[in-house]
Amino acid sequence: MQSIKMYTTAVCPYCVQAKRVLQSKGVTQIEEVRVDTHPEERAKMMEITGRRTVPQIFIGSTHVGGCDDLMALDSKGGLVPLLNAA
Repeated sequence: MQSIKMYTTAVCPYCVQAKRVLQSKGVTQIEEVRVDTHPEERAKMMEITGRRTVPQIFIGSTHVGGCDDLMALDSKGGLVPLLNAA
């Protein structure tokens, strides 16, 4: 299974929802980068993604986007193959 990296904040309901979606697909480990407690990480996230909202989700080296993007990918049947890509 691919590694998951998610830029988050402590009180973000979309972050919680994204984690639930991933966990429902068998993901047991998510590397969380808290941008509320580490402002320099938000700057890095914005530089990489061009976005300032959380969550920003990476599966392996693929930037999936936010929670809505993750759910859209799942509804198209693309999430599980991406998670399982070698």
